[in-house]
Amino acid sequence: MSARPIDEPHRASSPLELLFDLTFVVAVAAVTAQLAHGIADGHGLAGLVPFLQVFFAIWWAWMNFTWFASSYDTDDVAYRLLTMVQMAGVLVLAAGVPAAAGHADYGVVTLGYLIMRIGLVAQWLRAALEDPASRRTALRYAAGITIVQMGWVLRLFLAEAGVLPSSSQLPLFACLVVLELAVPRWAERVRATNWHPHHIAERYGLFTIILLGESVLAASRGVERGLEADRISGPFVVIAGCGLVLLFALWWLYFLVPTGEGLSDRRHRSYLWGYSHYGIFAALAALGAGLEVAVEQSGHDVAASPLALGYAVAIPVGLYLALLWAVHALVVTEPVIFPTAVLGCVTVILSLPLATPWIGMAAVVAAITAVCVLLVAFTIWTAAVGVRAGARRHGPPSTASGES
Repeated sequence: MSARPIDEPHRASSPLELLFDLTFVVAVAAVTAQLAHGIADGHGLAGLVPFLQVFFAIWWAWMNFTWFASSYDTDDVAYRLLTMVQMAGVLVLAAGVPAAAGHADYGVVTLGYLIMRIGLVAQWLRAALEDPASRRTALRYAAGITIVQMGWVLRLFLAEAGVLPSSSQLPLFACLVVLELAVPRWAERVRATNWHPHHIAERYGLFTIILLGESVLAASRGVERGLEADRISGPFVVIAGCGLVLLFALWWLYFLVPTGEGLSDRRHRSYLWGYSHYGIFAALAALGAGLEVAVEQSGHDVAASPLALGYAVAIPVGLYLALLWAVHALVVTEPVIFPTAVLGCVTVILSLPLATPWIGMAAVVAAITAVCVLLVAFTIWTAAVGVRAGARRHGPPSTASGES
């Protein structure tokens, strides 16, 4: 297990990585469904903290594997088996999502997370044994992950024993999150790993597509419930159709700019770029829950107020747009999405739910979709204008000698 080249040509996701991602589909679907139930029952804010906590475990485990694989993917028997151990941990974690979201019981979630971390620590120990040049970095990773994981297990035991008061559980969770985020930075101070920028950009893009797919799945669950209730109406069709167009627009905006080259030129910004995606990914997952309830309420009554339903869609969309601009700005020399346009769109989107009690949920979702579509059209138009302006500055192509 030696470090792979940074400039390896045609580096792409392996079949094992794609299989690994499929296990996360189950986990994300579970946490999204629980958030949707909380929103529909009128307890969206209460369900938000468990959602963010469980989603952090999902995202962080996926991200740690992704960056390790970018540096050390050998695709041999040992590597495959240890990766499959991590997949098993993801499925265990997914099984514990209902208990965590409904009863604040994080026992199964912590067990699944522990299984994933054991597989990853074993990978780092193997890298330390077989790659002497990066041994100190690998050992730091293994030690850091192990120590923080002991903190997670200790937190669970103290909570189960009643020693840790409920008021201290969230601050302790935040402290452990900070330690988790600090491990890569501390480990790579001695020697940076050989992650591949284009491979990382592709992996993040694939996970974005997975989360968009989860939003489609969540919205389809709402459509299914509406069909079962046999209450198909105009608002039902509008919300379902606009929800799909909205996801198309968000996909378009994410893939407006290829980020592989930017990550290659600005490797020192990889931490901010990678960590900021937690907000982007969580926003997409939360949007799926919001769209599910929005479609569902057009077929039958839900406990949530119209204002809460409007913001269940608007807040994730606004957060996604703001963070997407920030992430692009970190690695792109000339951002395609202008900050003033994003600010204006986010302001309008966050204001629209205030009108939900009067114009209805269907009109709010349609308006949010229209704003995002306009943002896509504006960015495409400005990019085209920029290309034409650049062509005029450089002048017409030169002709061969003797033909002028």
